[in-house]
Amino acid sequence: MQSVPAGLAPPRTSPSGRLPFALHTSILMALLAASSAPTPLYPHYQAQWRLSSLDITVVFSAYALALLIALLTTGTLSDHVGRRPVLLGALAVQAASMALFATAGGLTTLIGARVLQGIATGAATSAAGAALLDLEDPARPGRPALANSIAPVTGMAAGVLAATLMVRFAPVPTITVYAVLIAVFAAQAIALASTTETVRRRPGALRSTRPHLALPPAAAHTLLLNGAGVVAVWALGGFYSSLGPGFTRLVSPGAPAYAGGMVFFTLTAVAAPTVYLTRRMRADVCALLGSCAVIPAAVLSLGALHLAGPVLLFAGAALAGFGFGAVSQGALRAVVDSVPAREKGGTLASYHVLSYLAMSLPAIAAGALAAGFGLRAAALAHAGCAAVLATVAVATLTATLRSRRRTPSPDAHSRPATSNCTSASPDTPAPDISVLATHDR
Repeated sequence: MQSVPAGLAPPRTSPSGRLPFALHTSILMALLAASSAPTPLYPHYQAQWRLSSLDITVVFSAYALALLIALLTTGTLSDHVGRRPVLLGALAVQAASMALFATAGGLTTLIGARVLQGIATGAATSAAGAALLDLEDPARPGRPALANSIAPVTGMAAGVLAATLMVRFAPVPTITVYAVLIAVFAAQAIALASTTETVRRRPGALRSTRPHLALPPAAAHTLLLNGAGVVAVWALGGFYSSLGPGFTRLVSPGAPAYAGGMVFFTLTAVAAPTVYLTRRMRADVCALLGSCAVIPAAVLSLGALHLAGPVLLFAGAALAGFGFGAVSQGALRAVVDSVPAREKGGTLASYHVLSYLAMSLPAIAAGALAAGFGLRAAALAHAGCAAVLATVAVATLTATLRSRRRTPSPDAHSRPATSNCTSASPDTPAPDISVLATHDR
């Protein structure tokens, strides 16, 4: 392999880099597809093993909490041992978790499978995301950040849709779903083994596994500004992913069994194109628009609960998907772009820590509330909290935008009066908030 400075990607000299880029993107998609695949199967598990709403949220949250532990301990491991070894190990563990799902005989086995899956996904998410950043093409700046934003939601949409179709049409879906995913992970591992490593090994691998967060001050400030919106959209995602099927039955008792999975699919299917279509917006404006969408999404969900309207339920899920895509894309782009290349891997892991904490802890709280007071009360509390957080995010981001518009740049007096705002860098605010499109990051 060509010699490069420690921790840096080798220069890309040919279009052959497109195949590794596509492979690492597909790995991210497959990992998140596997994370959402159990959602349409939860009603089956509940009926077969008499599980409560709290049991289901514990199963769901076991994945998210294990993923957090993996992010905290292996978030920068691939910077030391290489991307490929970490990804190959993670794919092997992921395949083992799928086998455990396929042979599950009760709640304990489901939790164990989810824990293994969370460990594998956490380790692979950081390594695959960092590999995408390594493979950035100077001719196409911003593509790795876009892939890191769009691949997870696309994967979740594909996973829940495929699993829903298998529940409807395939024989023994509780085995078929996971057998297909095992085949996908095996094929990706074989392809990955033939790729070229993008970083050089360097010492400190063992020390890097000590639980820590690598979040530089600039990234911490940016994440603080976007934090309320990030928590709101990921909490909504966690609710729809874990309790979505039960909530769908509550709103529309006569709906077919697979309708529960389609609600979460609606959220992720809208989120994926939203990430792509908003990629040229200023990051802060994008996050603001997404936070604004969360408020009516919560209102529609509550309206569906009181009016027993599945149309309102799916409309609320679609709006939540727009909010999820816009906030995730804008916040992630703002956070990653605020740090130099050598700090992007750890920063990315820290962003995912906040995201999955926001997805898991509110889901556990909702499950506990559902067990004590019923799913209706849990849905009311969850939607209300998401709306409050989104309101805080809207107020914070609006105030920040207004402050930046009032504050001239340090070299404002040295620029010619006829300077064109379109020549500014992507981080420079546009003169008017209504001008949404800027250069691609």
